[in-house]
Amino acid sequence: MARGRILFRFWLFATVVCVASLSANAQSPTAQAGGSFMVQCPSTTPLHPKAISNPTITGSSSGTPLTESAEPAYAGPVVTTETVGGVSLSYTLNGGAVKCQEISGGDGYMTEADGNQTFMFSFGPLSGLDLIKHGQPGTLFAADFNNHYNSPTLPSVCGPAAPGNCSTAGAAGISGSGSITDPTFDPGRPISLNGAIADPATIMTVGVLNGNIPAPLIAFDEDDEFFLSLSNVGMIMRPDLFEEHTVHFHGYPNASSYYDGVPDATWAINIGGSATYYYLAPDAGTYFWHCHITPPEHLQMGMVGQLYVRPRQNRVPAGTSLYTAATTWYQQDLRTACVNTGNSNGTISPDILCSTPQPAINTGFTHVAGYKYAYDDGDGSTRYDIDVPIQIHGFDPNFHFVGMTFNPEGFADMKDKYFLLNGRSYPDTVGIPGYAGGPSTAAASSAGSPDAASSAIGTEDSDGRTRFSQPLPTLITLDSHGGPGGTGQRALLRIADLDVTEYQTLASLGIPMQLVGFNAKLLRDQAGNNLYITTNSITLGGGESLDVILDSTGIPPGTYFLYTPNLDHLSNDAENFGGLMTEVVVK
Repeated sequence: MARGRILFRFWLFATVVCVASLSANAQSPTAQAGGSFMVQCPSTTPLHPKAISNPTITGSSSGTPLTESAEPAYAGPVVTTETVGGVSLSYTLNGGAVKCQEISGGDGYMTEADGNQTFMFSFGPLSGLDLIKHGQPGTLFAADFNNHYNSPTLPSVCGPAAPGNCSTAGAAGISGSGSITDPTFDPGRPISLNGAIADPATIMTVGVLNGNIPAPLIAFDEDDEFFLSLSNVGMIMRPDLFEEHTVHFHGYPNASSYYDGVPDATWAINIGGSATYYYLAPDAGTYFWHCHITPPEHLQMGMVGQLYVRPRQNRVPAGTSLYTAATTWYQQDLRTACVNTGNSNGTISPDILCSTPQPAINTGFTHVAGYKYAYDDGDGSTRYDIDVPIQIHGFDPNFHFVGMTFNPEGFADMKDKYFLLNGRSYPDTVGIPGYAGGPSTAAASSAGSPDAASSAIGTEDSDGRTRFSQPLPTLITLDSHGGPGGTGQRALLRIADLDVTEYQTLASLGIPMQLVGFNAKLLRDQAGNNLYITTNSITLGGGESLDVILDSTGIPPGTYFLYTPNLDHLSNDAENFGGLMTEVVVK
């Protein structure tokens, strides 16, 4: 036993020395390390022959979300031809763009609301770093993605008001320090805090212990081509595990088995390697993604994230009748057509396989620039103002502790005791500093934690550095007169559950919940009748998603709660508070 402990300590020491040497070498301008890492993102494709960029995010840190302002308008399919090798080829273009994202697969730590640290297997961001820090999706237009990360300093693990001795290398916010710590910094290029990290040494330096919970948020639009690069940087806390990783888009349509991430049907990514997944976005809705290597283990350990697809309807020209778009333009594309077909009885019925049936009646709703919708509804009924992605998850602290300590894990004994919304339990879900009526962010960040941008709790990792691994709060703030025409704002709660062991229920008191979508499908029958449900609670199991709209019209100002009525889920392990609860503040 003693000999085993000595060998383990030597092994761990050798691993840390190797990683430390890598980090040190990464500061050299000639450093190249990290294995066969490769980032891929084509600027154009036959389906998207024009390169698009978003100038609002290519410069310095602003936290500006990736808007749809640069997206081409949608007015139905357009057939174009291209000559390749003397052969004329026809393509049907539906707008959209090429979008890309880069992530790491490895491990990390997070801090529970009761202060306990938890070890994770986890994905982390390697593109859109400033967007991720500000709670936005890390998905980028190809031109922005390929404008590779360029900053004098590596992404900082320290808050903006952190002590001077806080390290300046690692994975979370953006450092304001004047010293140059990034060996790939090119003063001749514009500052880019969101572009992909392409240098192998920097991928390794940033990627190690870079885990986020939930995994980096992904969002793109119908008709986009999406390229997702995953680099496996290994698990520094478990050097005995040669864990492969994959990305599985759970329930996502049109994902071929080659890109489905199920290792017994396709490939997986080894440590030191990269691979790029390709998806063509066909249907709007809320999805989620996870690693599919030994799923009960990797899901429980934290390798889960959210994905949502925005509908074409957001991109129709202003003044367009949504009914016209749904009944004519969408029907010209076989992927979204719900064309009526006659049967032997002479009756007419819509195609039962169509994703969004046409509305039964024309409500006369016309699109206004800037309006957002959950689905291609054709009647404006899913219009909303604010996206609120909510990933439900649960952690068994004993399972995570065993997962860090070289002991066999007891899958049969798995029992969640921490219940999380976007990786946080209440009151951490509202991000304490800066919330309505709470203390100022500046005062709370005087020691560098919580983070000023995300109000995330800083977690000191095993290398002595502090990282903010839970960047996404779930505080919902609505203006009761901030919507169109002085109506109340509407929040779309994109709720997904990848809990391994439990069903979860969320209740809303004082603000009704309108359920409009289930498992990325609009609640509508084949005759075009909306089947929305107005309720005060929803329940979903692991592997399910719901789209819920909260409307603040007519709601008195105040603080309301979105919480679980399962009282044993309103806890942080042994404490009798916390768990699945957040606040809805109506102003």
